Amino acid sequence: MKKILFCITAISGLLTVAACSSNEDIVKDTEKPVISETGITANPVDCQTYKRGDVIPFQYLFTDNEELGSYNIEIHNNFDHHTHGTSKTECPLDNEKTATNAWVFNKDYTIPAKSTTYKGRVDIPIPTDKEPGDYHFMIRVTDMTGNQQIKAMAIKIQ
Repeated sequence: MKKILFCITAISGLLTVAACSSNEDIVKDTEKPVISETGITANPVDCQTYKRGDVIPFQYLFTDNEELGSYNIEIHNNFDHHTHGTSKTECPLDNEKTATNAWVFNKDYTIPAKSTTYKGRVDIPIPTDKEPGDYHFMIRVTDMTGNQQIKAMAIKIQ
């Protein structure tokens, strides 16, 4: 009986300690991943021009202090001259206009598990039937804890 009472007391004590323990000892990753051009020929870059029917050969390097998760590529029109505030380069813009058949591209890509460095490389075909003009090419990279970095470039489709 003493053994049972001792076991119950010991288990209760361990459960109490576990329930009251703090997550303060756990260090949360708060560092954003990096979108880099280091050591590669990054593409696209601000102010590049592409033709309908061509391919945008996307290539950027992603790094993170712990573990990368995924990346997303989005392309949308900039016919109204809005900004995303990630670039200091100013590219010449066409006159503002209302979109009638603008190109929209939005796709997620997985990064292999446990990667801290990854070279994203995707060929993106430009539809021939979409409206030419000013576009934004946006890259979002997210690490495994949800930290995100964004890079937006102004490109032109002719």
